[in-house]
Amino acid sequence: MINVGFVILAGSALKAIYVLYREDHEMKLPYFIALAGVACALFAIGIPHLSALRIWLAVSTFFSLIYIIIGFTLALKDGIEAPPRDYSIPGTKVSKIFTTIGASANLVFAYNTGMLPEIQATVRQPVVRNMMKALYFQFTIGVLPMYAVTFMGYWAYGSKTSPYLLNNVDGPIWVKTLANISAVLQTIISLHIFASPMYEYLDTRFGIKGSALAVRNLSFRIVVRGGYLAITTFVSALLPFLGDFMSLTGAISTFPLTFILANHMYLIAKKNDLTSLQKNWHWLNVVFFACVAVAALVAALRLIAVDSRNYNVFADL
Repeated sequence: MINVGFVILAGSALKAIYVLYREDHEMKLPYFIALAGVACALFAIGIPHLSALRIWLAVSTFFSLIYIIIGFTLALKDGIEAPPRDYSIPGTKVSKIFTTIGASANLVFAYNTGMLPEIQATVRQPVVRNMMKALYFQFTIGVLPMYAVTFMGYWAYGSKTSPYLLNNVDGPIWVKTLANISAVLQTIISLHIFASPMYEYLDTRFGIKGSALAVRNLSFRIVVRGGYLAITTFVSALLPFLGDFMSLTGAISTFPLTFILANHMYLIAKKNDLTSLQKNWHWLNVVFFACVAVAALVAALRLIAVDSRNYNVFADL
């Protein structure tokens, strides 16, 4: 479930490329999600372990910058030329509350990008110091481009902003094509990064060692990783609600891993060195974000249920 949002995003970007050149709408979103799932599976099978990513981490950052620069620039142009926009949150009072809570989970998922610099920083010694420098950079200067494109998109299009910003922007076809291709490729790499801990665990659990091209090892990756991504792709095509699944991912993975687990691990590791005030602060974080995670989970499931009633399965959104 965690990587459903990535597959939907890659499929949405592929469809966005298609509609730039064709207006027949013969190819529906589920078809593009299936193609994205195949691409993700091929990449997962071809990259046997996390350390094999290497240059792909830099490539992922490069593609992210392309998307951000193009999205920001085209949204800025549209915002300057557009008439007054509606910035209100649509829906009833209850739906606004659930939408806002779901949006908080969506945001923490979208901005929880510290994994890339954190991994890259472990290449050379001293590992811990480099890792901390990378995280400080990511969550200060590093988040500015993403905040910029987010606020620019909302300013330019108001409450009608699409979950996938490039569906709103106007501009040269080749520029939008480049941005969409970058989104597809970056999403494939990101999915592999987030799925790698599970892949590594399964490899260790079933004794997968030695050459990545050995028949047993290659067959294992094809069956296990291919099977996992086949199920993920099926769910993505069945319920292709990008924003909803990003909220669900934030609720069940990002909130617990970023705020709850980190504070609890720090409490365990430093329990003899912390003052009572420090301990209470970290426990407050654990309890508070646990409540937020539960609320966000309920909100995300409600959003999925509402959209499931409003749209058919395998909808072409």
